[in-house]
Amino acid sequence: MDPTAQILLTLGGILLLGLATDVLGQRTLLPRVTLMLLFGMLIGPGMLDLVPTVVADRFELIASMALLMVGFLLGGRLTRDTLRRSGREIISISVTAVIVTSFIVFLGLMLVGVPLEIAILLGCIASATAPAATVDIVMESGYKGRFADLLLAIVALDDAWGLIIFSIGLALVAALAGVDGHASPLLAALQDIGGSAILGLLIGLPAAYMTGRIRQGQPMLTEALGLVFVCGGLALWLDVSFLIASMVMGAVVTNMATHHEYPFHAIEDIEWPFMVIFFVLAGASLEFSALRDIGLIGAVYVVCRIAGKVLGAWLGGRHGRARQETRRWMGVAMLPQAGAAMGMALVATNLLPEYRQVVLSVVISTTVFFELIGPAFTRLALRHTDDS
Repeated sequence: MDPTAQILLTLGGILLLGLATDVLGQRTLLPRVTLMLLFGMLIGPGMLDLVPTVVADRFELIASMALLMVGFLLGGRLTRDTLRRSGREIISISVTAVIVTSFIVFLGLMLVGVPLEIAILLGCIASATAPAATVDIVMESGYKGRFADLLLAIVALDDAWGLIIFSIGLALVAALAGVDGHASPLLAALQDIGGSAILGLLIGLPAAYMTGRIRQGQPMLTEALGLVFVCGGLALWLDVSFLIASMVMGAVVTNMATHHEYPFHAIEDIEWPFMVIFFVLAGASLEFSALRDIGLIGAVYVVCRIAGKVLGAWLGGRHGRARQETRRWMGVAMLPQAGAAMGMALVATNLLPEYRQVVLSVVISTTVFFELIGPAFTRLALRHTDDS
């Protein structure tokens, strides 16, 4: 079949699937994110193998486009008003959840005899969450309460803290293993975060004043997509985090562009089709067989990560003077884990190839578990805190 025909048929079928997942998500306990991942696994190479290679090869492009929109929307949640009212909670919970999760996973793995270096790496990787899944669950649920706003703001910062703690752990492991230039991972992380923030500022500041001036409201979709894609392209070209760059740009626009709010509404209107394709193709790249190989190390990782997120969010919420409902449910809402963990694992194993088999097998298998199970817990937390 002609490649163009394959692409059109596949994308059209996936988009129609989005309608079915909306209906099923409303009638079952499973969020549509989980349903799309399951469908993707069903049509993926591990089962029916229905995804053409010409489409699978473009997954990275589709994923980048979807995540850029997610980053822009998350940045839009970091308004002055939100930070003024809840800044202490957001910072306290996000930092504490990352640190406590990493420590508990590290300690649990050490207690079952995992080598020190592997325990450090997996502990740091466990801190990562899944911004795209979290955003979609909140949008699907329709909850607009204080808890949902806090969750999105916390997830927006999570990648930055997770990257920092992972880079510290990677530098420590490299030093223990005697790898030359062991300080470079931390320096690279600081350059990545700093460069992303500067890029987001450089694009966001002029964008905040220039957008919405031609025909107010009508051209904002074109402007918003143009900004998001230019930001992503420059971030990839400069080799910095496009997710953090788009978050910073979104935060700058929402705080500085007091004359309009249209860019965020425009992105919300068009984001869903990209998210459908992203999650289905992400599911197609997962393998059920990975769950069979999870073993004792994977089981300890899962249990300790859940305990770490729940306890870390509770401690952070207590220090940040959060409400009781927030302390109790925020860690549960932060359980999804996705691409960031896989990216960290690949970076670690490229620098330390001797740990490749153990680290990748654990991260791949547990990512499948948390991709499928985590969204259901997030929706459960949102339901229990809908009045907060």
